[in-house]
Amino acid sequence: MTWLPFDLHPEYPPEGIPREELVRRYGAGMTDHVRSMFERGGLAYNPHPDVVPNTQLALRLTELARDRDLHRRFHDRVMDAYWAESLDIGDERILRALADEVGIDGADEVFNGDGYAARVAASTAQAQSIGIHGIPAFLLDRKLLVLGAQPRDVFENAFAQLAAG
Repeated sequence: MTWLPFDLHPEYPPEGIPREELVRRYGAGMTDHVRSMFERGGLAYNPHPDVVPNTQLALRLTELARDRDLHRRFHDRVMDAYWAESLDIGDERILRALADEVGIDGADEVFNGDGYAARVAASTAQAQSIGIHGIPAFLLDRKLLVLGAQPRDVFENAFAQLAAG
């Protein structure tokens, strides 16, 4: 599996948006639904209670990590930081600490400039051009697109469809 950057909400300000705004947009049941999906998968669900982050810096740092052969390690660390530890992954101080923890050199090109912004924008545009408008999204065998967090049987059916041909 190859994770590619996708900026779901480039319109979010650098400090993110209040979580209440997301609840107003999608309804109060959204949190319970997502928490239930995480629990069924045996995953921790504890996102930052006050902020939905702007993830641009995190996406750009993840691309720097890819170039340093640390992509999976950093990606997984950022996911744990957000979903399990309730850290604001839009906060530069938190991202610096995570980058240091994983051993990423050269992070200043992201924090002090626009390093990797073009790569994130290009990947986002490419994803949108094939119909991706949310996360997660899975392009299987470059042929079949599965959008959203889906149960195992959806993927089993998708792989069976690909095998049939």
